[in-house]
Parts: sequence; structure tokens; C-alpha cells
Amino acid sequence: MQIEGISVLVTGGASGLGRASAEKLAGAGARVVICDLPGSQGEAVAREIGHGARFAPADVTDAEQVNAALDMAGEAGPLRAVVHCAGRGGPLRVIDKNGEPGSLEHYEMVVRVNLIGSFNVLRLAAARMAKAEPIDDERGVVILTASVAAFEGQIGQIPYASAKAGIVGMTIVAARDLAGRQIRVCTIAPGTFDTPILARVNQEVREGLAAAVPHPKRLGRPSEFALLATHIIENPMLNGETIRLDGAIRMPPR
Repeated sequence: MQIEGISVLVTGGASGLGRASAEKLAGAGARVVICDLPGSQGEAVAREIGHGARFAPADVTDAEQVNAALDMAGEAGPLRAVVHCAGRGGPLRVIDKNGEPGSLEHYEMVVRVNLIGSFNVLRLAAARMAKAEPIDDERGVVILTASVAAFEGQIGQIPYASAKAGIVGMTIVAARDLAGRQIRVCTIAPGTFDTPILARVNQEVREGLAAAVPHPKRLGRPSEFALLATHIIENPMLNGETIRLDGAIRMPPR
């Protein structure tokens, strides 16, 4: 699919991987709507990106708010692509240091944002795409974001790893489900990337994470995530696939 002129929604677009994706796509001529939480820097980021980018405040687990963001994206023309980067982490163990069971409420919250939020965006976006006229035998593409934690979750990542593994499992099923509608679904599973979340940890930890990547021996750059997202949109044969973007890292237990 050609990127120039298409309407695209980028969730989690106020920072990190989402912002880089929004910048890349807007620069390539897409009409981009950034979707992020109310109170985020989304409005300012949209102005900084330029190229007509706009901001739609929304919690990805809220159907009404996501539909409002999709309405905004649809004002520029039929929705053709979604890059869904919104999500959150939060440490939790099965049993805490005092021997008590881990918080079910915390587990549910992380799974709700990451997994249920992904399905909510996928289902609502796909319903819009299905009504559009095909272009070169396709109506649209949805790109989800998992993590290498889906495959090698570390101690303390059980809710996050569960949710991201669910996204991986969702990918091929959704692609098969939507094939008859000419809508593609792919997932990117990034490794350790230099995002604002990782910026909160101390330099020693950051250096250790970078050193663990076989090659290139550094943290991933959000622009590299955006490069892959762009290629998935443009390459019509990429469908139903989860692509690890991780420099060949395999995460240790802790």
C-alpha cells in the first residue's frame, strides 16, 4: 500500500515507538492522527510533527473514545492503516516477597490495557476498513505491538508477558479472520528500545541492557521500529506475522 495520502491512526503516538511511527508516516505523506491518553503531550507532539498531524485523546480500552479517534482519522479519507503502540508495564510476581499472592487487580489492569486494548483497537479499526473500497486488492493494515517478553518474559513481568503473548496469538487468527475483507494484520515484537520508559532507569542498567544485545550492541532506536512499521504497510505480502525486532537478543530470567 502506498503511504502518501492515506489516513493512519497511531496509538501511543505521544512518545517513544508511537511518536517515531507518527513522524515517519507523516513525513512520508500520510494523514496521521495521534491517539494517546488525555493529559499526554499528544497535542504538542502533533504540532511538532507537522504535516497536518492531529491529536485525538483516548484510552484504548474505551470504545467510545477510540471511535472518536477513528472518526477524526476518517475525516481525511478512509482509514487505511493503524499502528497500535499504546500499552504499559508494571512489575508483579506470582508470590510477593512476603509470601502473599500477587495482586489480581494489578494483573487485570496490565492485561486490560495491553491485550484487551489491542483487541478493542483492532476490532473497531477493522470494521471501518472493511467499508472502504479496496486499493490494489487491499483495504487496510493493522500493526500491533508485542514484545520479546511474549517469548522470554523475565521474573516480575508476568502480567506484561501474558498480555504480549496474547497479542502474538491474536495475530495469525486476526489475519485469517480478516483475509476475506482484504485487511492485513501483523505484529512487531521489539526488544530493548531507547524509549522514555527506559530513560527512567539509571545509566548502569541501560548500559547492561545494551551490552546484552548481540548485534548491534546497543538499544534499539524508535526510528527503527517506525522503519519496520512503514515497510509492513508498504509490503502487501506481510500478513499474519509477528516480527522480532531485537538485534538477536534472548532475554535471561532476570
